[in-house]
Amino acid sequence: MGGDGILGIRDAGAAGAATKSSGSTERRSKWLKRRETWLVVLGVVLHAVYMLSIFDIYFKSPIVHGMDPVPPRFQAPAKRLVLLISDGLRADKFFEPDSEGNYRAPFLRSIIKGQGRWGVSHARPPTESRPGHVSIIAGFYEDPSAVTKGWKANPVEFDSVFNRSRHTFAFGSPDIIPIFCSALPHSTWNSYPHEFEDFATDASFLDEWSFDQFQSLLNRSNEDPKLKQLLLQDNLVIFLHLLGCDSNGHAHRPYSSIYLNNVKVVDRIAERVYNVLESYFNDNQTAYVFTADHGMSDKGSHGDGHHSNTDTPLVAWGAGVRHPMPMSSNKHSDLGDRFIDEHVHDMPTPIEWGLDGIERVDVNQADIAPLMSTLLGLPCPVNSVGNLPLDYVKLNEAEEVEAVLANTKQILNQFLRKSLLKQSSSLRFKPFKPLARYSLVLDQIEHLISVRDYGAAMKLSQSLRSLALKGLNYFQTYDWMMLMTVVTLGYTGWMIYIILHVLQSYTAFPGKLPTKEQTLQLRNNSGMVHLCGYLLMGCTCILLLLEHSPPLYHVYAAMTGFLWTRIFSELQFLKALWRDLLERQSIYIAKLVATCAVSLVILEFLVHSFTERKLYTWCFLIVGVIAAVHLYYSISWKSGIPIFVWFSCWFLSTFTLLPTEIPDNTLLVVASGAIIIVIGGFATYVDLHAEANKYWHGLLNHEAKKPRFPMLFYLQALLVGLSSVMVPLSTSHRTEKQELLALHQLTNWSIAGFSMVLPLFSSTGLLSRLTSIFLGFAPTFLLLSIGYEPVFYAALGLALMAWILYENTLLYISKMKRSSTLSKAREDNIILDSGDRCLQLSDMRIPLTFMVLFNVAFFGTGNFASIASFEISSVYRFITIFSPFLMAALLIFKLFIPFMLVICAFSAITKLIRVPRLGCYFLVILCSDVMTIHFFFLVRTTGSWMEIGNSISHFGIMSAQVVFVLLLFALTNIYTKDIQTRSPQQFSQKLM
Repeated sequence: MGGDGILGIRDAGAAGAATKSSGSTERRSKWLKRRETWLVVLGVVLHAVYMLSIFDIYFKSPIVHGMDPVPPRFQAPAKRLVLLISDGLRADKFFEPDSEGNYRAPFLRSIIKGQGRWGVSHARPPTESRPGHVSIIAGFYEDPSAVTKGWKANPVEFDSVFNRSRHTFAFGSPDIIPIFCSALPHSTWNSYPHEFEDFATDASFLDEWSFDQFQSLLNRSNEDPKLKQLLLQDNLVIFLHLLGCDSNGHAHRPYSSIYLNNVKVVDRIAERVYNVLESYFNDNQTAYVFTADHGMSDKGSHGDGHHSNTDTPLVAWGAGVRHPMPMSSNKHSDLGDRFIDEHVHDMPTPIEWGLDGIERVDVNQADIAPLMSTLLGLPCPVNSVGNLPLDYVKLNEAEEVEAVLANTKQILNQFLRKSLLKQSSSLRFKPFKPLARYSLVLDQIEHLISVRDYGAAMKLSQSLRSLALKGLNYFQTYDWMMLMTVVTLGYTGWMIYIILHVLQSYTAFPGKLPTKEQTLQLRNNSGMVHLCGYLLMGCTCILLLLEHSPPLYHVYAAMTGFLWTRIFSELQFLKALWRDLLERQSIYIAKLVATCAVSLVILEFLVHSFTERKLYTWCFLIVGVIAAVHLYYSISWKSGIPIFVWFSCWFLSTFTLLPTEIPDNTLLVVASGAIIIVIGGFATYVDLHAEANKYWHGLLNHEAKKPRFPMLFYLQALLVGLSSVMVPLSTSHRTEKQELLALHQLTNWSIAGFSMVLPLFSSTGLLSRLTSIFLGFAPTFLLLSIGYEPVFYAALGLALMAWILYENTLLYISKMKRSSTLSKAREDNIILDSGDRCLQLSDMRIPLTFMVLFNVAFFGTGNFASIASFEISSVYRFITIFSPFLMAALLIFKLFIPFMLVICAFSAITKLIRVPRLGCYFLVILCSDVMTIHFFFLVRTTGSWMEIGNSISHFGIMSAQVVFVLLLFALTNIYTKDIQTRSPQQFSQKLM
């Protein structure tokens, strides 16, 4: 009797081949274990390396060295400049009035209306503190990987306004000030201890601390002649970093009274700084710039490209700054351009801001650096890509042209340096043709200036600056085509290699392999393929070496060459596979094609679900009905299983309709604890009393190891209840602006740690162990929740139980059919060394269902593809002192808990239906990589930065999935390795 050779069961010949000697079986088992270990390591390395490729392809660091600064040829309008940065201050919260109609920043509003200029500064993601400050102070946008450097106090590795100053005075956060000043010899700076950054308190005192330090400096100068002399020199920069709004926004949200009051504190500090300096110097030679590095989302986070994060206030006044102007159509700005966050120029000012009659001049965040350099008469930072906003500076026509020309030359120098570096390392260099005659354009500009045709000189300078920026982008993307081709071939090769491994190790197809007489020829062909492959890899690496390519380029090429060499070394197997397909009946080919098509449709659905969460709602509504109807016509409805599957799917479908901005709801979190206890109690009751129910029989194994503690369920339920009580107790301190009590903190950590150990002591039956795991992770998840997340946890647990019941029902139906037809001998043979059966074509449903549920666990409570979706207030029941890495670890662990539930259910199902778990794991990786290569081509470099940032994170998430799924498999194996299900003999006896 023939079988499904390719992804099916063995035929008679294949079954006979399975009965080898024990020595041969042991050797094959060891070989398979070594190969799979090697394959897993290769997969982790490959995905880690290829994940880095998007930063070589799309987002390389813009920093180059070796350019000379371009000093401006005009008198500096100001002797000193004060830079005030209110970290995390949203533009709308700064400009809009409060509920009583009073504006929160009366002093700065008086500046806007009487003596300065204003606008919105548009930031570029990642909207984090380090990239934002680098953009303001150095004038360039760090590549997205800079978000990983967010809190590092590393030495200054780029030019900045501070570097060009005579001296810089800086006070503020220990996470920001050292980045720019720790390696700067001509700086005086100080920062407060990290312990001051406590999210449980009102952080506005941090802003007061910065001002007090500056006030103390001025007071000391009256007694220190050297300090006094230093303060009276020109080209000084005074920088106050005001962290209060950021800390209060994280802890209390930007619409809280604490955050909004902090805006008033910042305004008062700006007023006090202005009054103190004007009184101290009394020379009208001080320029002031007030802005923010990023905004704050409604849920108290930042990082992505949402306008609440990218729109920040900008107010400038003092020496060299123009006075307010009424609304006018005459603009210096190029109206054809868009801002870095895709907002258009001349956007209407909201009426509630009360500033619609005053000219608003928006800028890109990087434009602030050349603005500050121009006000001080300093060269622009050599890495700056900002355009000087002329509407802010008060210069005559000749000086305006000179300022723009200096800005243009500085950007052009970067282009020329990049061009030279690329030309020196390229065998076939392709120059940027539009700037081939840049020197003639510079000569023409100088001539126009000499004949005082400033209008024409200005247009030509701005045109040349625009071309220079395009030239910089050209060299940033110079190697695109080559790298994308190599990486695409690498991903394709990896997927083919995974398919070959699954076919060779987990299906019945090895019975079709060449005979022993062909083995010698096979080895000879394999050796020749390896020789040719390694020669090709060597030649490619030599070519890259001659072009002075980065080391990762060699790794990309070598990895791709190695994979395809391994594929071609399996040429005989591929030929045998092709011959087997040709011998198949058309009905089998149709099944194979249909399975592939359905798999691709489901994976494409998952790709689109990354941008449209509501698709999951429709998915589970439809699946709930189809699965329930299928079960209804397959088994008795009185079993309750069809209704349970329908209810579970529909219940889970509601969560992707809920907003990603999770509102605080402590009572819901507490109620969720009760729901989780009820679900756990029901599952425990079924485990103890459903032995006689044939539809549950496969999930129960009362011959399995009994729990060491018979009262384990009651202990776990007690911990869930205790964690529910601790949620409101440890949340109240924050609403009262008090520190987290040490007793509450210790209790929360103890509950979280102890509860996750208890499942190891539960019974090893499938249902009892999974119930214990569900209850074991619930306390930790409850303590990390702020709203509806624990209800989702309960719904996900029900959906996973429905999946297990569905698979158990299919197993029951198949056993019934085999029992009735008396054709069970062949098809129920255990043919793999591990005791599992071969994978069949229909088993593809297991990894596909896993992928859907895994992604639902990812997006069920938010859009975790966005940096800003991580709700930092979730960790405040464990820690309130600012500790970015511990807080990030807690947030990621909260994200992983639903994943671990899904993987535990997946492992249980593979044991239940007796398929190899590692084989299914490799199929999961195959599905992930189909999505990964799709996201690789969806990475965007144009459009809004929200879209660009999300496209990067989507690709990164899928690339990392092979790694963290593997880690979670290893972690959950601690809980699931002891799960015991009924043997096929026990199951058959029950059916009889």
